[in-house]
Amino acid sequence: MGSQAFERALTVDSDNFVSSFKQQLSMDSDPPFRQTYKKLFEDTNTIENLVIAVEECELPLIDLNRLSNREPAEKRESCKAEIARASQEWGFFQVINHGISRDLLEKMRQEQVKVFKQSFNNKTKEDKFPAGSYRWGTPTATCLRQLSWSEAFHIPTTDIHAGGSGSLNTTLSSTMEQFATTVAGLAQQLAEILAGKLGHKSTFFRENCLPSTCYLRMNRYPPCPFPVEVCGLMPHTDSDFLTILHQDLVGGLQLVKDGKWIAVKPNPEALIINIGDLFQAWSNDVYKSVQHRVMTNPSVERFSTAYFFCPSYDTVIHQNCTTKPSIYRKFSFIEFRQQVQEDVQKFGHKVGLPRFLLRSH
Repeated sequence: MGSQAFERALTVDSDNFVSSFKQQLSMDSDPPFRQTYKKLFEDTNTIENLVIAVEECELPLIDLNRLSNREPAEKRESCKAEIARASQEWGFFQVINHGISRDLLEKMRQEQVKVFKQSFNNKTKEDKFPAGSYRWGTPTATCLRQLSWSEAFHIPTTDIHAGGSGSLNTTLSSTMEQFATTVAGLAQQLAEILAGKLGHKSTFFRENCLPSTCYLRMNRYPPCPFPVEVCGLMPHTDSDFLTILHQDLVGGLQLVKDGKWIAVKPNPEALIINIGDLFQAWSNDVYKSVQHRVMTNPSVERFSTAYFFCPSYDTVIHQNCTTKPSIYRKFSFIEFRQQVQEDVQKFGHKVGLPRFLLRSH
């Protein structure tokens, strides 16, 4: 064999080795979906093809620089009106010039990738976060459409500093703290704008949605060999006031608009905001908490980080729109959470706000 041919063969062998090594690492880090949910895949009666060929669209895009005090009052009010309108018509929108630096977002992603690239066994034994923070799949699933092909660390912001000298280093903790603190300020700002557009200048959100009551969730969606049958995250609404999401450019997020699923086109400069169930109830259905899901990808993994803007458990949710009678009865956040958990255990999915409608509705 000539020297050039030998070098080419060596390069091919090296590439194959690297590819095989990466694949093995991925397999070691991936949760055992196929083994754990084997019966669901074998039960052909429960297999339903998902509607995945949907239209891709860009969410309403709002430049938050227009809220600066240096801008004319008319421009600031126009920006606030756009935020409220998107929350009414879409339940989703995206923001740019949001105050979270690109460096911090990239650092958060890098640290997140490191966490998920650990072996599956290490993640299940993770001692850096509270017990139960690491989640994967859907334990209550009785059919494939209830299965979520994803894994996550769901962390109360108060526990970001949870001790331990495990495999997660202090760089992750400090990055998460910086991310959560910065995003919390944005959540408060948006919530107060939405309250103001309802005619309320109350301090409700500053009094009830504290750093100690919110959550950070790091998500990974591994490549899935069943993209037509299984979601990365099954259709749902969020059980909070609002959610702030940073995602990569892989795509997969879809939402319901005008009765049909549409795919959200990723924007590298933007954060995605969506209204949660509590804001829909608090606004008496003015703002919409809409169904959304994440589709799987057969060859590429997807990462995202979500901040859930939640109140304390004893906070009472009641309508703050006085232009029409209340649609929902008063309920506490803990009551809502418990009802959701009961429904998921019983039916395999969340029922949500319809449980709290007044009988006249």
